[in-house]
Amino acid sequence: MHGALVRYRIIAWIVGTGLLVLVLVGMPLKYAGGNETVVAIVGPAHGFLFMVYLALTFDLARRLHWPFLRMILVMAAGTIPFLSFWTERKVTRDWARTENDDAGLAKSPV
Repeated sequence: MHGALVRYRIIAWIVGTGLLVLVLVGMPLKYAGGNETVVAIVGPAHGFLFMVYLALTFDLARRLHWPFLRMILVMAAGTIPFLSFWTERKVTRDWARTENDDAGLAKSPV
């Protein structure tokens, strides 16, 4: 499960960064400056990577037995600027908390 989490974390940061580049650089250049270069390059790459993000989020959700609604909300976080970063941190903390709880149960003398 650790590998699935690492893959999710990496793609969440990549997708979040790509979305920020599109929103904060590409869109102003396109609409205020008439230059579509950034959108033309980053847009398709971001679209492809977002599909990878969805697949890796699904894989992580399946392995961690998330409820359907949580999986959908984590997937949707990749569509809102900055939210993918916050969600990635929350998912990682929840996973670490669960791992620590499981380790504590395994070491319990009872």
